[in-house]
Amino acid sequence: MEKQRFLQTDFWAAFKANHGWKALSFFIDAEGQLLPDAVCDYKNRQDKNSSRLTNGSSHAQIVSSISFVPATNGRSGENETEKEEKDSTLVFVDKTMQVENDSSSIQKTVFRLSVLVRSFSVKVRKFSIAYIPMAPERGAGEDASAYRLRLQSLADALKPYLPRNTICVRFDPPVDFATCEERDTFAVALASASGKSSGALFRAPVAVQPPDTVLLPLAPGEEELLASMKSKWRYNIRLAEKKGVSVRAYHASDSGFPEAFEHFYELFETTSKRDGVSFHAKSYYRDLLERGCPDAGEPDKPVITLYLAQHEQDYLAGIITLCCAREAVYLYGASGNVKRNYMPAYLLQWTAIRDAKQAGAPVYDFYGMPPTDDPGHPMHGLYLFKTGFGGNIVHRPGSFDVPLRRHGYRAYIAAEQVRAWWHRKVLKKIKGR
Repeated sequence: MEKQRFLQTDFWAAFKANHGWKALSFFIDAEGQLLPDAVCDYKNRQDKNSSRLTNGSSHAQIVSSISFVPATNGRSGENETEKEEKDSTLVFVDKTMQVENDSSSIQKTVFRLSVLVRSFSVKVRKFSIAYIPMAPERGAGEDASAYRLRLQSLADALKPYLPRNTICVRFDPPVDFATCEERDTFAVALASASGKSSGALFRAPVAVQPPDTVLLPLAPGEEELLASMKSKWRYNIRLAEKKGVSVRAYHASDSGFPEAFEHFYELFETTSKRDGVSFHAKSYYRDLLERGCPDAGEPDKPVITLYLAQHEQDYLAGIITLCCAREAVYLYGASGNVKRNYMPAYLLQWTAIRDAKQAGAPVYDFYGMPPTDDPGHPMHGLYLFKTGFGGNIVHRPGSFDVPLRRHGYRAYIAAEQVRAWWHRKVLKKIKGR
């Protein structure tokens, strides 16, 4: 059984619940069908009675007794009752469990499904969007038509548990393709032909998660990994070392972390001013790092690491990575304006790759880049940088919506399209990109 993608972990849901989202947890079976017991509000997990239970088969009633999935918002000081609840229920995630009824027993493989809900206000109107990152998984041999029906069915099953003003359920299908052509063919087939049905599936104008990335398998040895890079990348790693650039990893529990984090955020601000990159509030990154401290009591929890590249008294660049059982991910990066010719970014990535391999992660995800080697793309340099480390280029179809309230959805999509156009065409020109 494959481990969860990091965006579907209990860790990530609890983190997002602390930053403007309402996080709900459900169980789905291997076919992606919602088990009818099932909802836990991560913010109000203490009140089990707030979960809506559907009366149905004995199977549903029995599963409901074990499927409450609490997630902690605090990083320490949780009481023992909450910890016991967490330990006793998460054992059923991603496992085959025995469900008994009056006449027989049934083996059911169940998966936890994280659903994030964000509410907005526009003048006097309020609306919400439900977002399901990187789930459900596509079945083996499942074509686009069958997968579309499954997404529509899941959205319909989720509707009773969502705020009444929810205008759509947005999915990020975790389906990988080797070429843009294959991806685009699947995306066209996935979107339903009818634009009038409230249960249709539409391709969203903006992808929430990066649809294009590089996945670097970490099974080979370090020498093989170096050999798979472009020669210039190996040279730049050695150059940074020769110049005396040092890279240090920090966790939030380390004594030097507070100072290191301040230096990283200063680099973030420099990057934003130079490249026109938007970023979250300082508290967002600090909370992520504090929640992601290594914990011997939670070996399956993702670990968040801050890496800083330094030369003498100058802090040159930094990155934040996530490492869990399924994957290591390069989440955020920042760089300064001094000694850029010392190539600190290359040594940073190589250090993070080596650490991820040592931690047992099977793959390192560079997480986001332009889809093709297009010199005219404003982020072409990012494409060259990430693909130079080797690995496999992967293309995903982007975000898809199942509308729940047709008129509200149309208005929101129109606004989203205008916002996307403004950022792509206007802001980048203003900032000289």
